[in-house]
Order: sequence, then C-alpha cells, then structure tokens
Amino acid sequence: MISKLVANLGARLSVSRSLLALAAGLGLTGCCSPGQPGAPTILLDTCEGITNAFRGFHQPGFPSDKWTCADGVLRSVPGRRIDLITREKFEDFEFAVEWKLSPGANSGIFIGVTEATAETYWSGPEMQINDDVLNPDGRTPNTSAGALYDLIAPNAQKHLKPVGEYNQARVVSRGGHIEYWLNGAKIVEYDWASPAMSALIRGSKFKDAPYFMKDRRGYIGLQSEGNEVWFRHFSIRRL
Repeated sequence: MISKLVANLGARLSVSRSLLALAAGLGLTGCCSPGQPGAPTILLDTCEGITNAFRGFHQPGFPSDKWTCADGVLRSVPGRRIDLITREKFEDFEFAVEWKLSPGANSGIFIGVTEATAETYWSGPEMQINDDVLNPDGRTPNTSAGALYDLIAPNAQKHLKPVGEYNQARVVSRGGHIEYWLNGAKIVEYDWASPAMSALIRGSKFKDAPYFMKDRRGYIGLQSEGNEVWFRHFSIRRL
C-alpha cells in the first residue's frame, strides 16, 4: 500500500512539473491588465513559446523549413511561402506584436481566420504590413501599411518607421468593434457586422468570397508572401 501511494505521489509530481514547464515554454504570465481582473496575458518571447503557439495554415505543426526562430524572433524564410495561424481560436482579444521588413517586402496580420478556404485572406480581414516606399501596395492608401487591406485606409495618425526598424502593431477585437494600432496610435477602426462594412466588402476583391468576415471567432494569422519579415514580442489577451 505504501509503495503504491509513493508511486502515485511521484506520478502527480511529474505531471505538475510537466505542466509548469509547458506554461514556462509558452510564456504564460499571471499578470492582468488594468480594468480586466483575471484576464491573463500570454507573452511569447521565446522560440519555444512562439512555435508552440503557431502552426502552418492547413498543417498540424510548425513549418520550420519556411519560418525560423532565434532568440525569440520569428523570421519568414525568403522564397518559402506559408502563412502561420494560432493553434487556438480567438474572438474578443487584444493581440500585439512588433514587426519589421526587408526592403520591398509585404506581410499582414489576420484575424477571424478559418481553414475552410485555400488562403488565409479569403476569410480573415488583414492589417496590412508593407514597405510603403518600395512595395507597390504603398501607393494606394487602403493597401498601405496599417490599412484594413483593400477596405479602409489608415488615418492621419499613422507613423511608419523606416524599413529595418521594428514597428509596434496591436489589434483589438471587442464585441464586434475592431481597432488597429500602429506605434501607439489608433489608425483604423470598424464594426465587424455593420451595414457600412458590408457595403465596403461588396465593392472589394472579397465580394465573392463566401467565408470572408463570416465569423469573428477564428485563428490569428501571420502572412508570408515569400519576402523576409521578422516578428517579436508577441502578446495575446482574451477580453
């Protein structure tokens, strides 16, 4: 009997250690933002945490041949295109990350992504990431950096740092109201299911995409267009 109790206790301690190690690897913190008591923030500052939080679109695991990670910095491999999505779905949340690009590059942050489509952008609206100087998308306001891609241009508060420097991006989704923040300024906001948004979609490339913006509860995605883009200092908080 005593030997069985000791064995059971050892097994429980082993499980507890495994759970603590997983939490540490994912970068889970017990910190809560002001005004949201009990809402934990997930910080992803380690490569173990980042690769455990994301997987390839339509893939079960992290595509280490197309994205690399070193010292807590995620990088897309040039010429090897695949988007990443979170392993969990989110609906009301705040997502923040820092990004930088190589000259002429393009990327994006998606929300509300489903795997019912061939590409992330056919379901999830995109906060555009772009080199507005060298990439042609920078010539049109609603496809420039910070835009809700092809739908809403960023406002005059937009301040984009030079290529090679990190920009701070934040996406807030709360009760159907969405905000895009860039380098501390709110540059885009919209209401997910509003008549105004429906009208914008009807006049866009997404008008015939049956899954586009159909469900706020979905994956958060990071785009790879075959260019080189870096992401670091991820945080996700459910609201």
